[in-house]
Amino acid sequence: MTQAYGEAWYWDKRYAKESTAAFDWYQNYESLSPLLHLYVPTHRRVLVIGCGNSAFSEGMSKDGYTDIVNIDISSVVIEEMQKRYFDSPHLKYIQMDVRDMKAFEAGSFDAVVDKGTLDSLLCGHNSKPNAAKMLEEVERVLKKEGVYILITYGIPTYRLCLLRESHSWAIKLHVIDKVHPGESSKAETWELIRPVPLNSDGSLSEGNLVENMDVHYIYVCTKI
Repeated sequence: MTQAYGEAWYWDKRYAKESTAAFDWYQNYESLSPLLHLYVPTHRRVLVIGCGNSAFSEGMSKDGYTDIVNIDISSVVIEEMQKRYFDSPHLKYIQMDVRDMKAFEAGSFDAVVDKGTLDSLLCGHNSKPNAAKMLEEVERVLKKEGVYILITYGIPTYRLCLLRESHSWAIKLHVIDKVHPGESSKAETWELIRPVPLNSDGSLSEGNLVENMDVHYIYVCTKI
């Protein structure tokens, strides 16, 4: 059954009902920081889309990143995060639909981080058009050679096709073990930062990666 994941009212209702405690989809900052540092220097301007009530951006700020803009479609969660981080000058929270980011000029960001937002739209109503609008906007707000870092459960067979459908990205693929509640990341830094080999046409080399349910896939898409 599809959900109204692309609708503000759905997330407003959900965040109003749920605990205000921080919650990170898929992975926390500690587990992904080696990869982030590999592709995004700390002085770069970063956009975190579908931020929710995650502590991910707080982790970035504590780790030296100085210009982090967070957006979410839910005004409820954005108001909560604005109150929580009112005294954090490196963190900015704005209510915005990722499919319509006209408040940002083209080429505004060096990096866009997505932990589950594309996945959410793909599980909702009008999934393909919504995903296409989002990816178009992500590409627009990125500077040339900026990176879109997508953390997802989407296997390469499907996500690589979607990402290449109407976009000219240079794509690198990484994998990381899923972190279950109460666990810390088991990933070794050298494993995380080593890309999975792709064919010259950008497709996955047969046998290079076993698609399974115990990993998250990280697509690092550089705007050409």
